[in-house]
Amino acid sequence: MKLNFKENNGQVDDIIAQLIEIAGDIRRPRIVREMVLASLKAGQEDEGRVDLKLMNTSLKEMRYTAKVFRNYRDIKKVAAFGSARTRPSEPIYQMARDLGKKLAEAGYMVITGGGPGIMQAVNEGAGPDRSFGVNIQLPFEQKPNSVINGDSKVILYKYFFNRKVAFLKESDAVVLFPGGFGTLDEAMETLTLVQTGKRNPLPIILFDEPDGSYWKDWIRFVKQELLAKGYIGDSDLKLFESVDAVDDAVARITRFYRRYHSLRYVGSQLLIRLNAEISESAVEALKLNFSDMLSPGGDICLSGSCREEMNEPDIGHLPRLVVDFNRLDFGRLKEFIDAVNRD
Repeated sequence: MKLNFKENNGQVDDIIAQLIEIAGDIRRPRIVREMVLASLKAGQEDEGRVDLKLMNTSLKEMRYTAKVFRNYRDIKKVAAFGSARTRPSEPIYQMARDLGKKLAEAGYMVITGGGPGIMQAVNEGAGPDRSFGVNIQLPFEQKPNSVINGDSKVILYKYFFNRKVAFLKESDAVVLFPGGFGTLDEAMETLTLVQTGKRNPLPIILFDEPDGSYWKDWIRFVKQELLAKGYIGDSDLKLFESVDAVDDAVARITRFYRRYHSLRYVGSQLLIRLNAEISESAVEALKLNFSDMLSPGGDICLSGSCREEMNEPDIGHLPRLVVDFNRLDFGRLKEFIDAVNRD
């Protein structure tokens, strides 16, 4: 029998519907139905390779990720990346620990890879109650550090791609310390997703010790090899910031959420939810300064919530900016949000 996602699978659809009813408490039955059908279709198409194992493990890992983070949705979280080989005697280790401590004191939780080095330092600073460990199965280095080992907020992944989704889906800011291939991979993955609009804008902080050269050299390379040769645009450099002080990093993250709350696309328009009102004169200034990121004939205006947001009643009271964003330059969108927060 050839299965498809339309409701014309006869007895198979009936059995899936019965299964959903028997299981009970299924909140989005249409989506669950499609997940069951996708599994059945994958089983029909299996050729004895590893595809089914990969799909099965990925689904289970992402389900468990959602379960672990579910009770902490209302708390902002900062993902911290850096070398697993950084020693406690190094100054950058102490700075990472201080960052974790000050983020926790400011009300944030932290998400690290859960291993040694910079990850352990951040977990030490924040403490186990304010820490998540998003760990990966490796034959070396990457075992849960002593701060969070055994904690219910530690997740062990088989696949890096699931781990990356967890990091970037759950984080409200990203801080990158010096590190190896993995740290650079996370830096480029984050920048790519934000640059292309696959991840909403967020603070991306490149952190080094005073007089450190790690990120300075990286930025120099980006400017000389990527920007100068046209591989990226000027506004892409606005996607990230570099700092060398813990207080500066915390301040920049907090500033990003001073007025900006969140965003959502509704049709062709972008709704930017605000924590506080913005004046009409400020809106006019935004129109003037950011006309280049609007669609032809586009506008920016104040608004309340719309019908499509009825499934988010807890933020229905927030004021909105409706922006006819052209979805072409997400570096400019990050600058736009920064300007909103400065007003």
